[in-house]
Amino acid sequence: MFVIDNQPEVKEKKLSEFQKRYQELDRYYSDKELGSIVKDTSTTFRLFAPSPIQVRLCVFDKPEDSFCREYFMERDDDGVWEIQIDEDLTGKFYGYKVYHEGEDVSNPNKPICADPYSKAVATFTTYQNPRRSIVIKQKDFDWEGTSYVRRDWRDLIIYECHVRDMTIHKTSGAINPGTYKGMIEPGIKGGLNYIKSLGANAVELLPVHEYGYCELPYGTIKNGVINNINPYERNHWGYMTAAYFAPAAYYSEKTPSFRWNRWIGKSGRQIEDFKEMVKAFHKENIAVILDVVYNHFSEYELGNLKQIDKEYYFRLDENGNFESKSWCGNDLKTERPMVRRLIIESLLYWMKEYHIDGFRFDIATLIDWETIERFTDEARKINPDVILIAEPWGGGGYNPGGFSDRSWAAWNDQIRNGIKGENPFNGKGWIFGKWYGNNSPKRIKSYVNGTLRRDEYGIYNKKEHSVNYLESHDNYTLGDFIRIASGEVDAHKIIKKVDEFVKLSPRQLKLNKLAALFLLTSQGMIMIHEGQEFARSKVIPYNVKAPDPRKGTMDNDSYNKDNKTNYINYSHADINKDLVDYYKGLIKLRNKYEAFRKANYSDIAFFDHVKSEFGLAYLLKYGEDHFTVLFNAEQEESLEFPLPPGNWEILVNDRRAGVEKLGEASDKIILPPVSGCVLRMIKDRS
Repeated sequence: MFVIDNQPEVKEKKLSEFQKRYQELDRYYSDKELGSIVKDTSTTFRLFAPSPIQVRLCVFDKPEDSFCREYFMERDDDGVWEIQIDEDLTGKFYGYKVYHEGEDVSNPNKPICADPYSKAVATFTTYQNPRRSIVIKQKDFDWEGTSYVRRDWRDLIIYECHVRDMTIHKTSGAINPGTYKGMIEPGIKGGLNYIKSLGANAVELLPVHEYGYCELPYGTIKNGVINNINPYERNHWGYMTAAYFAPAAYYSEKTPSFRWNRWIGKSGRQIEDFKEMVKAFHKENIAVILDVVYNHFSEYELGNLKQIDKEYYFRLDENGNFESKSWCGNDLKTERPMVRRLIIESLLYWMKEYHIDGFRFDIATLIDWETIERFTDEARKINPDVILIAEPWGGGGYNPGGFSDRSWAAWNDQIRNGIKGENPFNGKGWIFGKWYGNNSPKRIKSYVNGTLRRDEYGIYNKKEHSVNYLESHDNYTLGDFIRIASGEVDAHKIIKKVDEFVKLSPRQLKLNKLAALFLLTSQGMIMIHEGQEFARSKVIPYNVKAPDPRKGTMDNDSYNKDNKTNYINYSHADINKDLVDYYKGLIKLRNKYEAFRKANYSDIAFFDHVKSEFGLAYLLKYGEDHFTVLFNAEQEESLEFPLPPGNWEILVNDRRAGVEKLGEASDKIILPPVSGCVLRMIKDRS
């Protein structure tokens, strides 16, 4: 008897030599201190790179020198290349020539690779961003008794900003515009003084790790990469990190505009400048959060991890090519033991050496969970209240709940899209009297409560895990979104008189106020982007020299513009002072009354408006305070709201906001279209 097996034969896929080698690299690990280490009168250099066949240390007196002292390094069994030189080389510049299998080791023309553990870096400002690491012996720094700002996450009001943007415009009044020093100058209008005046209690700085300032020439192809989208040939925001331990040198350079083909960062003063900035914020009890990029490495340069050991540090496909789920040319292989160590040690270094209070992680879904969890444990040993925020999407992933499960906060795109909308053309949200996507009255109530999992479509375990925001550095500003979505401004309009353009129309002002009122009365962590409080407009200068086809229009992706598109013009805050004051008043209200931060789920009772699905009312109780919060998102109709029994003082209406009584109401109140109010119960006067 014969048995015929009709099942298809399953053949085990044979791994290529590359794939075998790629997998086997996981076994390499070392506990040795890495980087340049000065002890007594000797300097030790260590670089982890298991794949190369030869590494040479190059020591320069000056970064611009063509001559260097070269030393052959020795490799141990764990993949660490090492050499000890019997000199104190503090202040010297160095890098590595790294040779791989099949390369000519007699070729002296190898790119100099910066040390991944560099504490400071000098950079030549041209395409490929040539760098020299600096040997640093950390000096004692006088923190004047300041330390971490430890604050309940529910109390956080974060101001997301860019160091250069905040003081580079002449209206800031800074003597050192665009710098760490300028950010904290006393007596000026911009920087720290301005942030403090708003009432924010934390800043989130766009990336300040040393980064790739320059991209390849516009319209050219180099190393298989074409630049057909960036006529400015610059990266302004800083999301091309090049050195995880080093502060960006550009923000210690006092220069009105970016200077090409120059060495910056040679003095190393960026270390002390950065510490002075953090200390000044801490003196004002304002926490400092860093926006960090550990999902990819700088794309537009030679002489970094890609040349040091591509196979170890990056996620590669079966053919050895970079994966790029980050859309930035490469993805770090964070699950590798020594990549994990690099990330965690970098973050802890910023906490210990610079007293950083927290981090926001760019495209955090590309970082593996073990790295996230190990770092969390170590960070909370240093500061139990460390602020941990994820951008919980990108790279094909979306997982705010996963971060909430690990007691992290995460940006809440649901409240962003639900309240203002996903785009200003055909994706308008609640403030425009529209329901975007799965939004509904039920969803709006969920946002008030912190977008909790106990509600349908909720994503967080705790409300303090929800970072409520309506605007970030990405996409149109809230002000421009409203200008376009209101139908009053054409997105393609050429704007030459920006000072006149930014002045809000009555309708635009009402929409901005309604959005602000919802945001700052919602439960959770609050984030405001720089200039949101005056409906900042990002207009590309119509006469900019770059061959930008969009010049003169509002910009929805200003990552590459180190110009007035991004600079904070404080005269625009004066032009729209009414809105600035409204934000200040709402922040005062939130800071004074814990009800808007710490109310229990059961302390919030919602009431539907009988005539409109865009009328929202809720009663809020916390301790002895009782509030009624009302919204009318109807575009044309006033709505009458019955009030709970008792007498109520009005703290917020469609014109003003704050903690001072604007009037009294009882029985009922009528709200005009696109407006809201906050009322506080007056205790028994008897």
